[in-house]
Amino acid sequence: MIRKKSGGLTQSHLRFSPRPITASYLVANADFVACHSPAHVDKYDLAADLKPGGIFLLNCPWSAAELDARLPAGLRRGLAAKGARLYAIDAGGIAKGLGLGGRTNTVLQAAFFKLTGLIPLEDAVARMKKANHDTYYKKFGAAVVDMNNAAVDAGIVNLVEVPVPSSWADAADAAKAEPDLPHYVAAIAAPMNRQQGDSLPVSAFVGMEDGSFPPGSSAYEKRGAAAEVPQWLAEKCIQCNRCALVCPHAAIRPALLDAAEAANKPSGFVTLQAVGKGLEPYAYRMQVSPLDCTGCGSCVSVCPAREKALAMRPLQAMRGEDDNWRYAATVADKPVASDKTVKSSQFARPLFEFSGACAGCGETPYIKLLTQLFGPRMYIANASGCSTAFGGSTPSTPYTVGPDGRGPAWAMSLFEDNAEYAFGMLLAAEQVRAGLEDAVRLVAEKGLAAEAADAYLSDVKNPTAASALVAALETATSVDPGLQRAVAAILGNREYLARKSVWAMGGDGWAYDIGYGGLDHVLASGLDINVLVLDTEVYSNTGGQSSKATAPGAVAKFASAGKETGKKDLGRMAMSYGYVYVAQVALGADPEQTLRALREAEAYPGPAIVIAYCPCIEHGIRAGMQNSQAEAKKAVESGYWHLYRYDPTRREAGQNPFQLDSKPPSSSLEDFLAGEGRYASLALRFPERAETLRRMASENARLRLEAYRELRNGGS
Repeated sequence: MIRKKSGGLTQSHLRFSPRPITASYLVANADFVACHSPAHVDKYDLAADLKPGGIFLLNCPWSAAELDARLPAGLRRGLAAKGARLYAIDAGGIAKGLGLGGRTNTVLQAAFFKLTGLIPLEDAVARMKKANHDTYYKKFGAAVVDMNNAAVDAGIVNLVEVPVPSSWADAADAAKAEPDLPHYVAAIAAPMNRQQGDSLPVSAFVGMEDGSFPPGSSAYEKRGAAAEVPQWLAEKCIQCNRCALVCPHAAIRPALLDAAEAANKPSGFVTLQAVGKGLEPYAYRMQVSPLDCTGCGSCVSVCPAREKALAMRPLQAMRGEDDNWRYAATVADKPVASDKTVKSSQFARPLFEFSGACAGCGETPYIKLLTQLFGPRMYIANASGCSTAFGGSTPSTPYTVGPDGRGPAWAMSLFEDNAEYAFGMLLAAEQVRAGLEDAVRLVAEKGLAAEAADAYLSDVKNPTAASALVAALETATSVDPGLQRAVAAILGNREYLARKSVWAMGGDGWAYDIGYGGLDHVLASGLDINVLVLDTEVYSNTGGQSSKATAPGAVAKFASAGKETGKKDLGRMAMSYGYVYVAQVALGADPEQTLRALREAEAYPGPAIVIAYCPCIEHGIRAGMQNSQAEAKKAVESGYWHLYRYDPTRREAGQNPFQLDSKPPSSSLEDFLAGEGRYASLALRFPERAETLRRMASENARLRLEAYRELRNGGS
């Protein structure tokens, strides 16, 4: 079962027999059980389904001598009770040493065949190496095949058998304080995360009959899925906050401490004097949460300091940061967060955190940034896809609230009607709010809470002004009988006072393809609704099928020989209305332009669409997903992707509404294409066709840039 895009639990139940197998139930008496992630040993009853005398394989970096201290008492008792044959292998270390990064599957597959003897080992090795050639040669070339073949050999020779001591049968559980958990987490989420959800009675869900889930439960998962996590090197830090900006999981954040907080900090909580206008009273720290980090390394890659201010370290070596993270979470928010600069935006608390997205995901940094800018008053309608898989994978909810209890309201829609779903949210909220605004005007005219009412009416998007109005009305000593109904309406519907920031969000499969009709209808409405398109140029969540966002020459499912047609220009189509705000952004290429576009889109008093370039694991980035932001920068510098903003309000000021924000291409488009497997693999299989489609891709990019330049120069 898969609950996360990456780093979560995947369970495979396999049966082998010379006769047909008709069993439709899961394996409950297994000859072989393997745990491929050491983070799982503390979370699940791994020996429960192992048969007496069965084989248990553990992938871990620990020596045989360390297992007694590392394995929880429950697992040790289970292995002893089953008389298990225990084997260990450091597949992560082997894969890293061979240049495979975190890809341990080949190592562990070889270990499986070695231990089970399902087929003669020589035959298994030959078949695995043939599969390596068939799978990787045409996509990545001989070097990748050789690395995977070496992984097969290493998986066989590096197995270590660990005798199970008789003392493990009586292993005692270590004493530990029970954490103070919210009811939902303790009673529902925790058992479900332990794969014990089937044992929950219906009565456990009392209060959730409407299908809603409480926010912020992902903060309690503490998955510990990374092999390595970043360490902050304070003496090298320039305090730019770029690492926090690009973190796909909000697992690294800046903290500002006042004098009292700095005086009470833990001994290992190193801080610097904060640098920047308005930051003089504060101490600064960049804090990592080891157990929430997925180890992608994006933060290290984007660090612009002359000497990197972050370095990857083994997870266990960084567990001392757990206490520092807990203290940083108690530090109060400071009134310095702003949407004006990248640095200041990251002092705002993320209201999207610790999702189940892939390590290095190119989508989640945009969502996280949106919640930092507008989260306390956001409504989000989310189309089916990656962003719903990591945005609402039961029982985890990564959308959360700030100290004031406000945060995004999130709901998932169907693939085809997401824009209409968001449109309904907008109409409903605005209908209620418009009535409340009339009531506030009446109250102000009669002199009741007039100052607070006027402040609210002058800034209906400000939740603080709305809260101040409510407080003033609640404390009013006398209310004219003619105003009682208006006051009751305001207080009874207080959550609708602040104007909502409504966003339809989803991938290119939704926006370019299946949901385009509805998206077009909503953009044409002229109403104040926002759209964020997370453009991976492929149907990422369902395995990498081609979409209308797929560029020519890219290999994808249903375009295995390279897509022959050009990419749909969704932005120019939206611009044709003349009254839709349109922007195309790439966070890794120009974070300031991305921030500016999101700010302008939300402020625009009409429909707005922001199309965001999202590097994805489906792209086969040769440099790895730790360099996903650098890949976005290459896409822009090579002319593959262009940055622009189309703001209709500029026309009213006598200015050209179209602004081309990206500079002329400064690097080779061919080099960019060669750095991604989706393009490079075609050259290995069909070199002549690849060259034809490469020329087509180059011409497509040139014509698109030419069209944008014409718009910039005043063309229509």
